[in-house]
Amino acid sequence: MSTMEKMLITGGQRLEGVVSVSGGKNTAVAIIPAALLSDEPCVIENLPDINDVHVLIQMLTELGATVEFEDGVMRVDPRGVSCWQVPQRLSHRMRASSYLLGALLGRFGRAEVPLPGGCDIGPRPVDQHIKAMRALGAQVEERFGVIHARAPEGMVGGDVFLDIVTVGGTINAMLAACRARGNTVIYNAAKEPHVVDLANFLNSMGARIKGAGTDIIRVRGQERLHGSTYAVIPDQIETGTLMIAAAASHGDVTITGCIPTHMEALSAKLLEMGAKVDEKDDAIRVRSIGAHRAVNIKTQVYPGFPTDLQQPMTALLTTAKGTSLVTENIYEQRYKHLAEMQRMGSHVRVMDRVAIIEGVPGLSAAPVYASDLRAGAALVIAGLMAEGVTEIGNTHFIDRGYEHLETKLSFLGAKITRAQMEI
Repeated sequence: MSTMEKMLITGGQRLEGVVSVSGGKNTAVAIIPAALLSDEPCVIENLPDINDVHVLIQMLTELGATVEFEDGVMRVDPRGVSCWQVPQRLSHRMRASSYLLGALLGRFGRAEVPLPGGCDIGPRPVDQHIKAMRALGAQVEERFGVIHARAPEGMVGGDVFLDIVTVGGTINAMLAACRARGNTVIYNAAKEPHVVDLANFLNSMGARIKGAGTDIIRVRGQERLHGSTYAVIPDQIETGTLMIAAAASHGDVTITGCIPTHMEALSAKLLEMGAKVDEKDDAIRVRSIGAHRAVNIKTQVYPGFPTDLQQPMTALLTTAKGTSLVTENIYEQRYKHLAEMQRMGSHVRVMDRVAIIEGVPGLSAAPVYASDLRAGAALVIAGLMAEGVTEIGNTHFIDRGYEHLETKLSFLGAKITRAQMEI
């Protein structure tokens, strides 16, 4: 008999107080590989203490880098890196291992990167990544689940036309273009905050990138990049999760150290539901009294409603008055958490990419399992709302992307503990 960790949440507690946001997970997993492009050590500040960051530390160490990480500050010395083969046993543990493709090609003109793992939320093809690398002069082929890429003459700037808006494809193209010979133009680029933050980090190392945050990014290749000290932006999705938790518990929570402009799509929906949202320079206050109204949501690329907040938001909608329609336009398998929430008394059905949520008076506690990172966050929200003690299994998914989530919620008044469960 083996054991695994579970999270126990006693529902019905109103969240109140002030909580700060950790550094961005999606930014961290792009900026850490980018440090390999430097010819000198880099210091990256405000990093979240999450599993994905620790997996990246193992990857960089096995490639030959020297990495130190303490109290949210990482020092990466890439000068010892002489290997361009990413270990298979590590890459399957996280999606963002694919960013090592652009970083290693940019540094060495060679890369062998296993197809990435991460959460099972539907197909996330790397065809646009490969297309971008080929547009910049690399020979790329996939063999037995490993992407083999080489540019014998080095990477060369060129025009990259992305067929769809893809954060990963945009990031890999930027990484590969930074040290390529000549100029690169990335068309149909993603505009997400972490794309902009990566561009700012690369520019702080001496790269020349313009247009990040728009759909056309221009990169003038540089022969060398130097070391830098850089602080990553706060986590947009953790901010949103805490905002939803505040509304779900009919609480009064002020979230500090965040960027309110990144949250506008969520803030608009919470206001539409009847919650109160007040913004200051780097803080958001969410208050909620009384019943919430049903709303319709469609996930879109930034600045639209983020797919990463769809799952926590559907938990909130299960008790909203009326019928809500949620359309998932990004990842088609991002509804696995709904079956778990049905065990808690929600009335939900899925038709193709649309979830139809009929609001119920309340949820009841039940044993449930997280199927992926944001599904885990959704079940935490549901547990805060439910009557009784909710048991959530597979907490390792939550730890992949949230820094001490239960500690922050407990500080606000939630009743959350961890325990071992037999499996």
